[in-house]
Amino acid sequence: MTPGIGLMKRRLPTEKEAVPVAVSGIVQKYGVAPADVKTLETKYDDDGGDWYVALGFGEKRAIVKMDSVQGTITEITEI
Repeated sequence: MTPGIGLMKRRLPTEKEAVPVAVSGIVQKYGVAPADVKTLETKYDDDGGDWYVALGFGEKRAIVKMDSVQGTITEITEI
């Protein structure tokens, strides 16, 4: 039996921990330098337990969705 999301400790509890994970995902996927990636906005979804981080790099913008319990990136969407 596995504990529910309310009983599990979150690996990305704050914005301070979530932003570097999002930046590393953009660096790996697009091959840009970490210094070139700017944080535009962050949001935490209380219902789903997900972080959404909007990042800008060069002329591109992307939203990185992360599972706060697992501490992993679940989706990168370029906008």
